[in-house]
Amino acid sequence: MAILKIKSDGPLSLLWEISAGSRAHYFASVVFMLLAVFCNFLLPQIVRFVVDTVVGGLPPDEFEIPLVTPLFHYFSDETTLAGLRASLAWAGALVVALAAVGGACNYIFRRALSAGAEGLVMRLRNRLFAHIQHLPFEWHIGIQTGDIIQRCTSDVDIVRNFVATQLVEIVRAIVLVVFAYSILWPMNATMAAASFAYLPIIFVYSFVFLRGASSRFLDADEAEGQLLAIAQENFSGVRVVRAFGRERYEVDRFDRQNRHFAQLWMKLGELLSTYWGLGDLLTSLQMLTICVVGVFQAAGGNMTVGGFIVFLSYNSMIIWPVRGLGRVLSEAGKTFVSLGRIREILDTPVEQDPPDALATPIEGDIAFDHVSFAYEPGGKPVLQDVSFSIRRGTKLGILGSTGSGKTTIAHLICRLYDLKEGDGAIRIDGTDIRKYRRDWIRSQVGIVLQEPFLYSRTIRENVASLAKHYTMEQIREAARLSQVDEAIDHFAAGYDTIVGERGVTLSGGQKQRVAIARTLLRDPPIMIFDDSLSAVDTQTDARIRAGLRERGDKATTIIIAHRITSIAGADHILVMEGGRVVEQGSPAELLTRGGIYRRIHDLQQSIEDEADEKGE
Repeated sequence: MAILKIKSDGPLSLLWEISAGSRAHYFASVVFMLLAVFCNFLLPQIVRFVVDTVVGGLPPDEFEIPLVTPLFHYFSDETTLAGLRASLAWAGALVVALAAVGGACNYIFRRALSAGAEGLVMRLRNRLFAHIQHLPFEWHIGIQTGDIIQRCTSDVDIVRNFVATQLVEIVRAIVLVVFAYSILWPMNATMAAASFAYLPIIFVYSFVFLRGASSRFLDADEAEGQLLAIAQENFSGVRVVRAFGRERYEVDRFDRQNRHFAQLWMKLGELLSTYWGLGDLLTSLQMLTICVVGVFQAAGGNMTVGGFIVFLSYNSMIIWPVRGLGRVLSEAGKTFVSLGRIREILDTPVEQDPPDALATPIEGDIAFDHVSFAYEPGGKPVLQDVSFSIRRGTKLGILGSTGSGKTTIAHLICRLYDLKEGDGAIRIDGTDIRKYRRDWIRSQVGIVLQEPFLYSRTIRENVASLAKHYTMEQIREAARLSQVDEAIDHFAAGYDTIVGERGVTLSGGQKQRVAIARTLLRDPPIMIFDDSLSAVDTQTDARIRAGLRERGDKATTIIIAHRITSIAGADHILVMEGGRVVEQGSPAELLTRGGIYRRIHDLQQSIEDEADEKGE
């Protein structure tokens, strides 16, 4: 006996995996669906019995229907039949009772199916979201946000529609066909053969359609992801669009992609129209054939009137589920495409730590030992033979031009990327950073970016979003040290002001200072400020640095900046150029050497002096 094998990396295997908690519901739905089908099949037999035996006086048919024929034979003696003929109200009552039982079974079937489907999709969403949270940083950099959203919403909804309606419809169609022809064939083999002859044609036709539709569904799905990506980029960058007057360009770009998306669906619609049109023709021919053959069979005495009614009833029951098989298969095609796109995410390896990875307290000693790094294998090195060390509780300033590797150092300390073997080592408290758990390292490092991310919540919730326990006094103190407390008090709602998506209602400097307050409240042993004071003026910059000194911070602090004044108070300074450390030392030492640091210092100092003179 052949056993259906499910590919371990195929869409069906994923569907089977996530159905683990819903199989009992699906089993119950199948059971009650079978009971409902049985009730529906019993109703035409009651009509046949009344028409042929009770009213027409004919004996029951010779063919056997389990549970049904013995019952009809029991009521077929003349005495009983005479009583049944006296009043046919019993037939109506029996039909109503069977319909009620069938309706109750249908209700339970739908409830169980809904519970199973919603549970399955809920687990899929949770699994997908949790998996994305643990994917490497480079994966997020390499994929469009709109595409991720589309896979987590539209694709999941397609799967939901399939498991909630179409999946059991496939089982129901098969059960109806098997059940119906097991009854129809003994009744009249000629009519059953005439009816059955069309089914293989419909099946083959539907599968051919499915193969043609799947590729078009995939193209349409990918086009939708690109459309969402354009919309997401535009909405996120609304300030840039408005500032540079790019509204017309963005509208045209969206329109081009939208037209492409619409054209793909129109081509798919042409295929669907062809399928449904030919399907209607096949269905009509099948019904016509049954009627013609049935008339000749009844006229020749090979079938009773009641039998003809039953045949038409059963044929109507099975022809529409079979007719709808194309719709079910088209949904199956869409679902397999969506499951494949979801599987691409789930098959992407997540960040993993060895079982013995450390999560010990960190004090903050950091050392780079001949570190080289490239973002892509074989690509141009971003860091080349970088070596330096920071003692716990001290401040390191990193100065350099754009692309010199400053931010890469911050990413490596946070383990957003890992070094390859032979590319040097990064040590924290004397231990290779790769021996620590990633989540532990990230919990011990507070990083403030040049473009910080703020949630569409209140300022208070944004400041406290990374802290487990906090008080309003602690929030205010962190905001005071980051020089944003006064600005917050000027808002009508104060700390309950909604900052808008990505902090759109705040200025660039205010967003940076709220992000600094968020990191200060968290109080990690290592803090990194990645050009996070670029949007504030020099006076505010100085006050923030003074606030950090006032705090008596014991944290190891790394300040990445373009402004000399931002790192002037550092204990040690690195000057980066082309991915290399070209100078390092204390600010006083670097000033006496007359190198790059001295030239930048003198240039920025002259610009500030000139600005002061103009201001005066």
